[in-house]
Amino acid sequence: MLLPGTQMHIVTFAFACVETVIFFCLLIYKFARPDDKTAVLDLWLIFLLLTYNVSGGLLPDPNLPGSVFIQEIIAYGTGFITPSYFPYYVYKGFGLKKMKFHAFRGVYICLILPYLLFVMAYGVSRRLSVAQNLLILPVLYAIWVIISLVRALKFKYSGNFSTGESKEELIGLLLSLTPWVGLPAIVYFDLGQVVEASVTNTGFLLLLSLHLKNHISLFRKEHQRLIQSETQLMNWNSTLQEEVDRRTHDLIKISEQRTNTLVNLAHETKTPLTLIDNYLEEYIAKNGNAYELSIVKRSLWKITTDISNIFDLERLNRGMSLFNHNQVTNFSEVTNDSLALFGAYCQKIGITLHSSVQGDILIKADPAAISRIVINLVENAIKFSANGGSVEVLLQNDGNKVRLSIKDLGIGIPPEMHKKVFEPYFQLNTTKASSQGMGLGLPIVKKIVQELNGEISLNSDPKRERGTLITVSFRNHRFSIKDKQSAVSFQGGKIRDIGTEKLNLKEIVHDERKKTLLVVEDNISMVNYLQRKLSDKYNVTVALNGNDALHIIRVPGSSFDLIISDIMMDKLDGFNLAKIISEDPNLAHIPFLFLSAKATATEKLQGLKLGAIGFMPKPFSIQELMQQVDSIINLSEKQRKALLSKAIDHLSYMNGHSPGKTTNGTDNFEENCQVYQLTPREKAVAKLICEGYKYKEIGDKLFIAERTVTKHVQNIFEKVDVSNKIELINKLAG
Repeated sequence: MLLPGTQMHIVTFAFACVETVIFFCLLIYKFARPDDKTAVLDLWLIFLLLTYNVSGGLLPDPNLPGSVFIQEIIAYGTGFITPSYFPYYVYKGFGLKKMKFHAFRGVYICLILPYLLFVMAYGVSRRLSVAQNLLILPVLYAIWVIISLVRALKFKYSGNFSTGESKEELIGLLLSLTPWVGLPAIVYFDLGQVVEASVTNTGFLLLLSLHLKNHISLFRKEHQRLIQSETQLMNWNSTLQEEVDRRTHDLIKISEQRTNTLVNLAHETKTPLTLIDNYLEEYIAKNGNAYELSIVKRSLWKITTDISNIFDLERLNRGMSLFNHNQVTNFSEVTNDSLALFGAYCQKIGITLHSSVQGDILIKADPAAISRIVINLVENAIKFSANGGSVEVLLQNDGNKVRLSIKDLGIGIPPEMHKKVFEPYFQLNTTKASSQGMGLGLPIVKKIVQELNGEISLNSDPKRERGTLITVSFRNHRFSIKDKQSAVSFQGGKIRDIGTEKLNLKEIVHDERKKTLLVVEDNISMVNYLQRKLSDKYNVTVALNGNDALHIIRVPGSSFDLIISDIMMDKLDGFNLAKIISEDPNLAHIPFLFLSAKATATEKLQGLKLGAIGFMPKPFSIQELMQQVDSIINLSEKQRKALLSKAIDHLSYMNGHSPGKTTNGTDNFEENCQVYQLTPREKAVAKLICEGYKYKEIGDKLFIAERTVTKHVQNIFEKVDVSNKIELINKLAG
């Protein structure tokens, strides 16, 4: 039964319809998974099969355009091209590596070439029966392909066809190829379109089904692995969350323990500090004040204030109130009393303190809390104001609000820092200053204001104008006459000296007979102290930072025998100062001694790498420092004498005179190196250290890297059991 108006049988048409549906399903799948290359193989297979069915079913047809010869050529052409795709399909789709020859060469030799011969024979003879005799070549090639297919499967499964998968592939591939072997016989004996379409389509659809089955099996495995991965990931997430929760709990516990330790430490420290402060007050009252005692008092007050702030802030953070706000306080009197504490100090440092305090302003709060707010805010305003500046304090009753405003003309606070300044331990100054606190004043003020349901605001922008305005506002309560009569103020406050100490150096005349020291330190109190202590024995010059020190050192005619330097300083720190000096041939001979509160192993190692001859951590004993300085100066003097002696010996030798015999120092050095079991390289490094060379110079002389010198020095220090160069020289050369 033919399709009306065509030569296509209804069976062929049915196969074509099914293959069309399969083609579009595969096309949709390809769009859904564009990375899947196997879908392209299936699309080409269905397309070629569909083309073969359409051309073989419709052609030849006298009613269609074109000669019968051309139609036959097209029909037979699709019949040759479609099986030519089979070797490539099984090579790629089933992973049969042994089919590579047929996929890329065999089909062209044994199928495409015979097709061209078929066309030529048909064109010359114009008889289809003559050309059909050449179909024996594709039949023979098909047999060869079957044999190669079996070998390829045998290679793939290592000769084992006992598994279900291997058997299934072997049978399926053979059944899909066999119909194409019998195709020439079907054509030769003219068995009809139905038989031809049924046999060939069944074979290729079987091949497609087999490939799709493998593909579906692979998808199932991938899906199963995906489910397992998701399950495993969920288990991991659950385990990870449990671990995170456990670690978080541990960190919270550790943090609480540390906080408790800090609070307990602050609490326990208050008692001895109170005793020290009271005994100091009694001593001053009996014996009078002195410069040294004022330094002790100021330092003691700073420690006490910082510890109290730490303690109070931690209590406030825990929701523990420090104050009793169930009382009425005379805000005006508390403010005036607090400002009176600053009056004398502001006159001393040249800052004008303006105040405008409206009288009889009452507030429901603890007077100590109000005093704390006023003192902290005014103290900050004074601290960040330059000499000659002014601070304005305004307290007024503004309708429903009570407002306290403090304005200064200081450096100001950038808008991006407005929230930060209320965070604990945040310091506005990025540079180090001796007057700088711990960054607890404003956070404590904010906590107190929040306790009182008040508000605090900050208005400052250095780009527009200098200065900072901080405003604290509270709700205005209505008080009875009885409340007004019982209102209290904060009695008995005292203010510490919040400013930086001025340079108060001892007046000394430079003595040519004394060695000269340069002290580089940015803490004014420490500078004054060191200059007074060291000036009895040495000429002492001071610098407040590394930049000032370089300017002093490079003054023509200046000469220094030792530099004592802090590490943390503004503008140029101690490490960079030491690096610059060590790299300057005119200055590299000056010994360097570090004094620093940063005394970790890393800082010490860095200092040694820069050629420092000593490193003393703060706090230190002044007697120990004096001894260190004496040892360094004496060693430098010995080295100078030794160098001078060597130079004289060398000149004598050059003049033909015999130099003097060496002292026992060399022999002692050799013996000591043997006692401490120093290696030849370590002995060479130690000898150059004793001669006063810096690490970089030692590296240049021994042709090794500076870091290698540092490593040798560490080993030498461990073997000799010393911590600095002075001790090393005393032990080896003594």
